Amino acid sequence: MTSVRAVLVVGAGAAGTATAVRLAEAGVEVDVVEREPDVGLRGAGITLQRNALRVLRDLGVWERVRDLGYAFDGVALRSPDGGLLVEADDRRAEGEDLPATLGMRRPDLARVLVDRAREAGAAVRTGVAFTGLAQDEHGVDVTFDDGSSGRYDLVVGADGIRSSTRRAVGIDVEPRPTGMGIWRVTAPRPAGLTRTELVYGGPCFIAGYCPTGSDTIYAYLVERARDRTGLDAGQRLEVVRGLAAGYGGHWGFIREHMGEPNYTWFESHVLERPWHRGRVVLVGDAAHSCPPTLAQGAAQALEDAWVLTELLLAADRLDEDLWRRFGDRRHDRATAVVDASVQIAQWLLDGERGDMPGLMGRIATMLQERP
Repeated sequence: MTSVRAVLVVGAGAAGTATAVRLAEAGVEVDVVEREPDVGLRGAGITLQRNALRVLRDLGVWERVRDLGYAFDGVALRSPDGGLLVEADDRRAEGEDLPATLGMRRPDLARVLVDRAREAGAAVRTGVAFTGLAQDEHGVDVTFDDGSSGRYDLVVGADGIRSSTRRAVGIDVEPRPTGMGIWRVTAPRPAGLTRTELVYGGPCFIAGYCPTGSDTIYAYLVERARDRTGLDAGQRLEVVRGLAAGYGGHWGFIREHMGEPNYTWFESHVLERPWHRGRVVLVGDAAHSCPPTLAQGAAQALEDAWVLTELLLAADRLDEDLWRRFGDRRHDRATAVVDASVQIAQWLLDGERGDMPGLMGRIATMLQERP
């Protein structure tokens, strides 16, 4: 007997769908509601490192992800003119069957995970949001904006950085800007581009790109945060092409073939323990968010889901001991990733030569182990 029999998951992103898959496969009745009407419309690309790929493999979607994305084991650092500075290969541990990194289109990953949740038996409704949560000692009564309602043993708030669930349970922590903004674009994959390549410096703090499939990439340019809301599509493209003109190598091709740019600010927050209020728990970006300087946002969300569901399925009741163990396994690890991601961004903003390789190495070593 598990600790829960009926669970509501709010949000159909990585954390929410991973939670739904694990619980539904174990026979738990799972409802998933997602405010967006279509989960496969937004986003450019995503970089998934090995700790994320382990969870995706265990969820049963590795083959689909592998076929849609682009796997590689190396990274390169280049100078702004395109000259090669450093190459690094991530050697697989003995018996390891996963690459170090996989890039893919974010909408493709979203669709794969939602499809898998439905295959596992979860009821996924899109274009639906909750309107009220009322909990007592034994459960949570939830109303929805489509007029329906339900009662659940647990509500999992996996509804992202602007989490409505977080606000509904009275947690007033909100993400704060870190001082950087990022332009993201998609483009065809230039011949010879087979890994992530990064430039620190030039017109931007960071210029990089990652293959996301056999013929696609996504590229990104990180600048000091600015208000870009007044730009139309043509003006956004002009800005990004102007920034890209300051870089050599593959950037010449990318500049000429890029799609419509997207712009967001880097933000960050971490909830102090506990991440639950009664029978409502927060995971993924609802609980912690960080700049993508370590490419760990989705990975940490997937790890949250894996640990939470492991504990829920192993316990026979929902109690403070379960929540203590969840916090022991997730809070410090997620906080370390957030702090390191913010520190890298701050060094770049301040023009300081911090020990970036050392910090990245320590985080990489920590992430080699399961949480």
